[in-house]
Amino acid sequence: MGQTPAMTALQIDNLEYRWPGAPSNTLAIGSLHLKAGETLFLHGPSGCGKSTLISAIAGVVDLPEDAVRVGSQDMGRLRGGARDRFRVDHLGMIFQVFNLVPWLSALENVLLPCTFSQRRHDRAGGAPATAAQTLLDELGLDGPVVASKPASSLSVGQQQRVAAARALIGAPDLILADEPTSSLDEAAKVIFVDLLVRECARSGTALVFVSHDRGLEQHFDRSVDFRDLNRLGV
Repeated sequence: MGQTPAMTALQIDNLEYRWPGAPSNTLAIGSLHLKAGETLFLHGPSGCGKSTLISAIAGVVDLPEDAVRVGSQDMGRLRGGARDRFRVDHLGMIFQVFNLVPWLSALENVLLPCTFSQRRHDRAGGAPATAAQTLLDELGLDGPVVASKPASSLSVGQQQRVAAARALIGAPDLILADEPTSSLDEAAKVIFVDLLVRECARSGTALVFVSHDRGLEQHFDRSVDFRDLNRLGV
């Protein structure tokens, strides 16, 4: 028996995508389903299309209808502002380049989703500043001194944790993490992944974690080789 939409965080069926002007498809994915609260490690070499898939799930690129659903929402049916609003309401994003606003403080960066999304504001308990500080504390950035520092003054590891807290605040349904540990040493990678998975479990948030580093896959519920998933030419 298939999963009901209410129990599904992500559902991909027969997704084909070609970048405008490209001679062939970048994505040709038959099926990928992710349950609510499930953590998925998606691995494969650089340049194989993993980041394109993340863009497709997030609705950054235009998709065919009935190919990608986040929860019960068909991403291909959303356009313009509606797609942007859905993204900030339901998705958390962690990038390889963390995309923090450098002149804002760590705390202000974490609060950005709650600024633009009433849903995330409400799911942060109606007190997002408190929730943001709690997340920073739990991710090892203890106390108001670090929280008040401009993002540009933080170390790479600190910036990464701020980006994770920003993705987690307000309990989004799904977090997409695209090579977020590529700039960290091995010990720091493991610490970060453990913290991220633990916080997702705490909030019931599903996680797609993209990486080429197979040493991290043991921390996740499920591991998928992108080259098996992406059946180009089918």
